[in-house]
Amino acid sequence: MNEIPRGTLQEQTFFEQVGGEPTFRRLVHRFYQGVAEDPLLRPMYPEEDLGPAEERLVLFLIQYWGGPRTYSERRGHPRLRMRHAPFTVDQAAHDAWLKHMRVAVEELGLSPEHEQQLWHYLSFAAGSMINTAD
Repeated sequence: MNEIPRGTLQEQTFFEQVGGEPTFRRLVHRFYQGVAEDPLLRPMYPEEDLGPAEERLVLFLIQYWGGPRTYSERRGHPRLRMRHAPFTVDQAAHDAWLKHMRVAVEELGLSPEHEQQLWHYLSFAAGSMINTAD
């Protein structure tokens, strides 16, 4: 029986499977195009330019899905609930966030399996950010 040398077979991360950084940049850019026009979500982003928020989400998603750990190197532990605590995130905000993210995900043209995996996480994450009852 031949033994495969350690490290010879390397499984790709989800990040690599879906096209790496360019895919996540397209996703998040399209998402923030929707946010910029959304009367419910836009006020949650106090910066005049959405660019910094866009960059933070790109780096977070890249790291979460197996890419470089730049997010943690720059910002420390994600602490998503804590970072969102100053904002009223109710069911309406949750739904608006997912509406814009759904458009962005669909425009990526991922395989059904990758799209389902990404959407499952995004739906779970959005639900966990709700901090205000209706």
